[in-house]
Amino acid sequence: MNDREGTALQIVAYCCHYCAYAAADLAGVLRLSYPAEMRIVEIPCSGRLDPLEVLHALELGADGVMVAGCLEGDCHFQEGNLNARRRVNHIKDIITSIGLEPERIEMFNMSSAMGKQFAEAATEMTEQIKELGQNPLRRGV
Repeated sequence: MNDREGTALQIVAYCCHYCAYAAADLAGVLRLSYPAEMRIVEIPCSGRLDPLEVLHALELGADGVMVAGCLEGDCHFQEGNLNARRRVNHIKDIITSIGLEPERIEMFNMSSAMGKQFAEAATEMTEQIKELGQNPLRRGV
């Protein structure tokens, strides 16, 4: 199955520059594998997560969204990751109200040295989305 057939899962991972994106990079350097369904988008801070952008990704057919930020209490922008967690919870409420499962979006916290944990979180998120199946909003489904 491939993306062109519209059958492969598509998961967008919004990763903060300082920690989660660096952890994803470390996972690659360590040659740790994580699911190919993951599409990583680097953002300056998880606190800059735009709920409209997440909703737009889901509207366009993303099957799930992973948000990854710094460890709680260690955000490079003080409380950015706490703001991101509040936004993720708000997005869960919104997508529930339109009939999507709230488990389609999850927040993970990690440091830049946690490449193994990034790969594990990506795998966990992918397995969770596989259980839910494709996003019913995906065009052509």
